Amino acid sequence: MATDARLAADLATTAGEYLMRLRDDGGPDLRRRGDLGSNELILRRLATERPDDHVLSEESVDDPSRTGADRVWIIDPLDGTREYGIPGRRDWAVHVALWQRGLGLTAGAVAQPALGEVHATDAPPPLAPSPDRIRVLVSASRPPSFTEHVADAVDAEVLTMGSAGAKAMAVLRGDADAYLHAGGQYEWDSAAPVAVVQAAGLHASRVDGSPLLYNQPHPYLPDLVICRPELAAKILDALRSALVKD
Repeated sequence: MATDARLAADLATTAGEYLMRLRDDGGPDLRRRGDLGSNELILRRLATERPDDHVLSEESVDDPSRTGADRVWIIDPLDGTREYGIPGRRDWAVHVALWQRGLGLTAGAVAQPALGEVHATDAPPPLAPSPDRIRVLVSASRPPSFTEHVADAVDAEVLTMGSAGAKAMAVLRGDADAYLHAGGQYEWDSAAPVAVVQAAGLHASRVDGSPLLYNQPHPYLPDLVICRPELAAKILDALRSALVKD
C-alpha cells in the first residue's frame, strides 16, 4: 500500500492530468466541470484506498462527524478556479492533504499541472539561496490591506499571482520569498500548501504568528503567512505593527 504522502501526490497528479485534458477539450461551464470532476475523481480513489478516513473538500457537503475522526483528508480539487478558466494561465493547482489527530498535517501534495510540477511532503526540494531583495506575493484580486506597510517595513518588492497553492509553491521554488494573505480562505485553500512548505523547512502561520489549525468545526481559516525561515521574525514584526495600526 502506498504511503499517505505518495497517495496524496498520486491523487493530485491524476486529478491534474484530468483537469488538463478537460481544459484542452474546452466546452461550456469549464470551471464548474473541472471543480466537480476533479473532486469526484479524488473522492472515488480515497473511498477505495482509505475507506475508513474522513474527507473535508471544498466541493462536497461538510460532514460534521469528521471533527471526531482520527484521519481527515483536506482537499481542494481545483485551487484557482478563475485562473483555470483563462486560456494560458498556469497559476492554478490541486491540493491534497492529510490531517491526523494529535499530529496535525502529516502528508500532502500540491500539483501545478500547467507547469508539470507536483510537490509532496515526502520529497521537498532544498531551499533556494537567499535573495538580494525580498519578494512578497499577494493575491492579485484581494491584496491584504497591510501589504504596503509590510513591504515598506522589510524593503520588499510586491508581486501578485492567483491561487493559494501557486503562490505557496512559488515561495517553495525560490521564485518569491513570502506569501501573505488575509481576508478569506478556508482550510482546503492552505492545508496541502502548508504541509508541503513546512516539510521543506519554510515558516507557515497565521498573520499574528499563531499556529494554523485544521479539522476545526468551522473550516474558515482567513489568513496566512508563508516565508523563508530567516525572514519570519522580520515579517511577523511588520505584520504586528500593521495590525496595531489597523
